[in-house]
Amino acid sequence: MSRYGANTAGPDFLFESSWEVCNKVGGIYTVLSTKARTLHQRYGDRAIFIGPDLGQPAPDFIADPSLFPEWAVHVHAHETLRIKVGRWNICGMPPVVLVDFKPFFSERNTLFFEIWETFGVDSSVAYGDYDESCIFAYAAAQTIRSFYRFHHLEEQRVIAHFDEWMLGMGLLFLRKHLPAVATVFTTHATTVGRAIAGNGKPLYGYMQGYDGDQMARELHVEAKHALEKQAAHRADSFTTVSRITAMECARLLDKAPDTVTPNGFEPDLVPAGEAYEIRRGKARETLLRAAGKLLGAPVDPEAFLIATGGRYEYRNKGLDVFIDAMNRLRLSDELKRETLAFILVPAWVYAPRADLKAALEQDFPQTVPMQTPLLTHWLHRMADDPVMNFLFHAGFSNRPSDRLKIIFVPCYMDGCDGIFNLTYYDLLIGMDATVFPSYYEPWGYTPLESIAFGVPTVTTDLAGFGAWAKSTVPAETLDDGVAAVHRTDDNYGEVTETVAGLLLALSRKPEAERKALRKTCFDLASKAEWQHFIAHYETAYGQALAKAAARIKQRADK
Repeated sequence: MSRYGANTAGPDFLFESSWEVCNKVGGIYTVLSTKARTLHQRYGDRAIFIGPDLGQPAPDFIADPSLFPEWAVHVHAHETLRIKVGRWNICGMPPVVLVDFKPFFSERNTLFFEIWETFGVDSSVAYGDYDESCIFAYAAAQTIRSFYRFHHLEEQRVIAHFDEWMLGMGLLFLRKHLPAVATVFTTHATTVGRAIAGNGKPLYGYMQGYDGDQMARELHVEAKHALEKQAAHRADSFTTVSRITAMECARLLDKAPDTVTPNGFEPDLVPAGEAYEIRRGKARETLLRAAGKLLGAPVDPEAFLIATGGRYEYRNKGLDVFIDAMNRLRLSDELKRETLAFILVPAWVYAPRADLKAALEQDFPQTVPMQTPLLTHWLHRMADDPVMNFLFHAGFSNRPSDRLKIIFVPCYMDGCDGIFNLTYYDLLIGMDATVFPSYYEPWGYTPLESIAFGVPTVTTDLAGFGAWAKSTVPAETLDDGVAAVHRTDDNYGEVTETVAGLLLALSRKPEAERKALRKTCFDLASKAEWQHFIAHYETAYGQALAKAAARIKQRADK
């Protein structure tokens, strides 16, 4: 049916562009790669992802010459675009186009002037990753326009979905040059909100006192903020991932989202039955063996294993709270069970520890603790590392007499780290509990991933997922699978004490109760699967298509 008809329930073609398509650098990768199967079930090969060609093989990209072959031949023969067409090697195997954006740097000044003249985005104050992100966004928009024109999609319902400020330039370009395409813009965290929190300023209690434009100038993120703000205002449907971030958008971007699109998860990533127990056993064996070598003594096979993880945002992700809570447990006379706490957060790694690596290659037990038995990989400028500094400040040394010992694993868990050589999920499944006590967390995949793998988790109600959990179950104790601790700008000590208390209570539960708790986790995680949450995106698609149809009809009537 024509875009001018009454049925605008869904797109005929859906393009979604992100810096993290086939490029695993952050949480948006998890959003897109888990959502892909559900989108592919609904739209087939008409749901197409666009990502950057970074000049080196993408490990999860598979070339597929059978996809859009005539267009690909045309592009290579007649256009300046340099593309690779294939499939993303994830659940659903959706079509993906990787575009080489570097040739478009020659058009940078013309593009930035046009966007400033049309939308008021001043790129002259930009720095850092701004230029690279915007040129990729421009290349993604050119890819969509090329596909649209070659396949004569004028009578089709077409959506271009852009994720985060990095793709805002692409949305604005299409808004001007291809207005028939409906646009969706999703911000996963506002630029100014993240900067306020990251600079130690109070975000929540003073939210109504902030002016987004003024704070962008103060925190030197004017260009990113301006681009994000214009994309939010100009999109046919503007979305964000939680109600918490929606309030942030309304204040700092002067635009409330048209709908909230929470992040779901894909259950196929989690093993079931005997396979689950096998992978859990392997994870625990791997963790305990490495810890034993590092600590110079074997670890109790029934030790209580706790972890935190995610991006290295020391305050925003609550790494300070985690270390403080672990210290309270370490000093508590009530902790009767041997406990290991792992910080799985990528830092500036120099190399895997050669002594630990060599010890793991040997069968005989380690009888003497290694130097700095808190760390699995050596760091560049370790004296400046916030986590190591706080560990030493708190008094951690992993003495044999300590009931709780803490280990910093400062590398990306991709299965090739040189010590564990397992992925994050393959280690997560071996934990007894996780803690993600975030101060700034628009959604929070890490606690959702945790319960999806049957591991009870502590988060906060400042995380979008934590707030969702509280709206679904009481989420007051770990008996619910998730405990969402109340957190404000200034109750750090209370949060730390509560986290420690929740973990202490869990550590005392007998194995049978903790095993039963896994089912509680699985049940709650099932309510956050994409099969349920995709409806929010379909609402956004309907909004965008209706608005674009009205715009085109208005132009046609003139």
